[in-house]
Amino acid sequence: MIRIPERIYLANLPTKIEKLDRLSKKLGGPDIFIKRDDQTGTEFSGNKVRKLEFSIKEAIDKECNCIITCGGVQSNHCRATAAVAVKFGMKCCLVLRGNKNTEPDGNLFLDKLFGTEVLFVSDDEYYSHRMEIMERIKKENEKRGYTSYIIPVGASDGIGSFGYYLAMQEIIEQEKELHVHFDCIILAVGSGGTYAGLLLAKKIFKHNAQICGFSVCDDKVYFKKRIKEIFYESVSYLDISLTVSEDEINIVDGYKGIGYALSRKEELQFIYDFAKLEGIILDPVYTGKAMYGLTEEIRKGHFNNFKNILFIHTGGLFGLFPQKKLFEF
Repeated sequence: MIRIPERIYLANLPTKIEKLDRLSKKLGGPDIFIKRDDQTGTEFSGNKVRKLEFSIKEAIDKECNCIITCGGVQSNHCRATAAVAVKFGMKCCLVLRGNKNTEPDGNLFLDKLFGTEVLFVSDDEYYSHRMEIMERIKKENEKRGYTSYIIPVGASDGIGSFGYYLAMQEIIEQEKELHVHFDCIILAVGSGGTYAGLLLAKKIFKHNAQICGFSVCDDKVYFKKRIKEIFYESVSYLDISLTVSEDEINIVDGYKGIGYALSRKEELQFIYDFAKLEGIILDPVYTGKAMYGLTEEIRKGHFNNFKNILFIHTGGLFGLFPQKKLFEF
């Protein structure tokens, strides 16, 4: 039996799987199901909390009393990290890509509500120097009596991806309960850790589903390399030998639109139409773009060789509110 790292328990699990009857009939392709990881909690909602169960446990084991992480100004990961840090009596410092004059709405409002220390940085500082900035904060905190633990963007590293190793185990059990086999699993890809965890479990448990990620930033070349790196980081925690090639990693480009966390009119219209159709809220950064991409690809006939597709709803509800003025009702 493979022993994975220990975790703390935060998320409301297992998250349910629902069939999207109306969308499936409308598209006339495979049956589409959705795994409601948007319902893992309230303060901890979304896919990030699964990863944080492992990351924060490692921080506790290392006797850290401060968590440092980074993301966009509406980062779901940063909001969830801030909430978990408070829960365990830790200080939290966030490095956010954005403007300090940004209205405190959505996730940023919750960051402030949790009493988080926030440092706003420019795009260039974030993309080129975020690790250096977090290391600097770590050193500054040492002078103030804090022992800090740095979590990378999206908690997407070797330890964090075990959250979705367990999610894949959960899916396999739910397949038995639902008497359905998912031959394709779809998710948005923004930092790679969720995909890496699913892929690791798929290989260990010999599941034959094709895992397909829709990139919401960067491109397939970047993500194939990054997911492979995270995969091997996770394997280093295990007493096994396991390999993966970039050919086993499936990434669909073409649906990040005008950029990360930036929305086109057709994407917002899709979120609106989907809510009216299925009574489920997608977010503009991740799930809205990925589900929009999936439906477009099905219309093109690219996914019609699958029978049952499982879409993982990775959350992001709070990020919808700062964009409310962009919707047309």
